[in-house]
Amino acid sequence: MTLERISISRCFGGRQATYKQQSEYCKTEMRFAIFLPKQAETEKVPVLWYLSGLTCTEENATVKAGAQKYAAEHGIALVMPDTSPRETFIKGEDNDYDFGSGAGFYIDATQKPWSKNYQMYSYIVDELQSLIIKNFSIDANRQGITGHSMGGHGALTLGLKHPDIYQSISAFSPICAPTQCAWGQKAFNGYLGANEGTWQEYDATALILSGKKSGEILIDQGSSDDFLEDQLNPELFAVACEAKKQPLNLRLQQGYDHSYFFIASFIEDHIRFHADRLK
Repeated sequence: MTLERISISRCFGGRQATYKQQSEYCKTEMRFAIFLPKQAETEKVPVLWYLSGLTCTEENATVKAGAQKYAAEHGIALVMPDTSPRETFIKGEDNDYDFGSGAGFYIDATQKPWSKNYQMYSYIVDELQSLIIKNFSIDANRQGITGHSMGGHGALTLGLKHPDIYQSISAFSPICAPTQCAWGQKAFNGYLGANEGTWQEYDATALILSGKKSGEILIDQGSSDDFLEDQLNPELFAVACEAKKQPLNLRLQQGYDHSYFFIASFIEDHIRFHADRLK
C-alpha cells in the first residue's frame, strides 16, 4: 500500500499532513489527515482517531476542530480519515447527503452495488490501522477513538467492538441508536439490507445491551442541537449503560448546537480525557 503525500505543514511544533492511497478494501483512492506532535520525531506516541460526520471529509476536523494545539501539548497524534469512498461510479452515490458519498457510516456494506466499495468498517479497523502503524511513529498499544455525529456512532461501535485496539472512547453528538432513527435506518437498509438483525452489530446501544463493555465513555451533547430528539438519542444509550453498569459521562452542554463551534469548545476536554488513559 503506497502512500502519496498531498500536503504537509508545520503546526504547533509538529506536522499536519494529508495523504492518499489506493485502498484494497474500498477499491478506490482514499485520503486521510494526520497530525504528528514533535515528540514523534524521537519516540512512538499515542494516537487518537477522529471519525467525522455526514457530508464531511478528512479536512473538516483538520481545519475546524482546533485539536492540534492540545494534541501537541499532550504528545498525541491525530488521525482523521475520510467518511466514505469517493468517485466509485455507483449510480446515485452523490444524490443524498445521508447515504452514499460522505455517508459511509463506518460499516461494511453487504448489499450490491455498495458492497464492492463501501467497506469503511474494515478499512478503518484493518487497512488504515496497519498503514498508520507501519508508516508513522505510533504506539500501537496506546490508541483512542472519538468522533462527531455519524463519526460519534463510528467511535462508539468500533471502540466497543475492539477494546484490544482502542483503550479509550469518546464522542461528540453521536448517533447513539441508529437502528431507531431515520439516518441509521436509511443507511442500514441500503447498505445491509432489510434484515434488521444484522443492523444490531453497528448500533452502540444494542452493543451495550448485548454485553459489550469498555472503560468510562465520555459523550458531549449540545442541548440546542437540531438533531438531538429525532436522530441522536443519547438517552437510549444512557439507559443501556446504566442497565449494564457501563461507566458513562454524558454531558449535556447548554445552548450548544451540532456545529464545529461546539466541538472546538470541548475538544480540549476530550484530548485530555484520552491522554489520561493512554499514558
